[in-house]
Amino acid sequence: MRHGLAACIVVLSSLSIAIADDTVALTPEQQEAIDALKALGGNVMPIAQNDDRLDVTLHLADQDVTDDHLAFVAKLPKVAWLNLAGTKITDAGLEQLAGITTLEKLHLEKTEITDAGLAHLSKLGSLVYLNLYGTKVTDEGLKHLYGLKNLKRLYVWQTGCTPEGIMDLRVKFSPLEVVGALELKPVEEEKPAEEAAADDKGEEKKDEDEAKDEDEAKDDN
Repeated sequence: MRHGLAACIVVLSSLSIAIADDTVALTPEQQEAIDALKALGGNVMPIAQNDDRLDVTLHLADQDVTDDHLAFVAKLPKVAWLNLAGTKITDAGLEQLAGITTLEKLHLEKTEITDAGLAHLSKLGSLVYLNLYGTKVTDEGLKHLYGLKNLKRLYVWQTGCTPEGIMDLRVKFSPLEVVGALELKPVEEEKPAEEAAADDKGEEKKDEDEAKDEDEAKDDN
């Protein structure tokens, strides 16, 4: 029984390193970074059994996660998914993520991130998913995303983004799903002056006919 338990502990320990054993060798600095993130209550693990890209989650950490802690994330190899939802990070902290070109999914919801922070994400060309729900981002910040050609899903509910700003962003991407966006009503084409005048006359004639019908109804009574 003890031997079985020991074997389980060894397996779990190797998985917690979150790197496929033969694919990528951890440096001492990278191992220290993983240990530091786990000490916060974060989690670092591979995104799949045969995939050594990393899923780093810090949104359920036992301690406040701040900009300083992002330095540990930046030291890790092949970070593909990163969850910073509800943490204490700021725009300045996102600068440390600018070099993680393998990043595909990024959760920033319920943080104090603004337009200035999005400027640091402009080089994350692999980004497919970005959650900005409940942040202070506006239309100006969305312009920093124009170069992210792989972006497929964006959450902007309860932000300062407008339908116009979102439409401008959608023009740059095809397809792009924007969750939480206000849908713009299609703009009706302006009718030529002659056609508009004809419509007005038609409405006037309709009103006259209705008034005439009402008068006839009164006379019958």
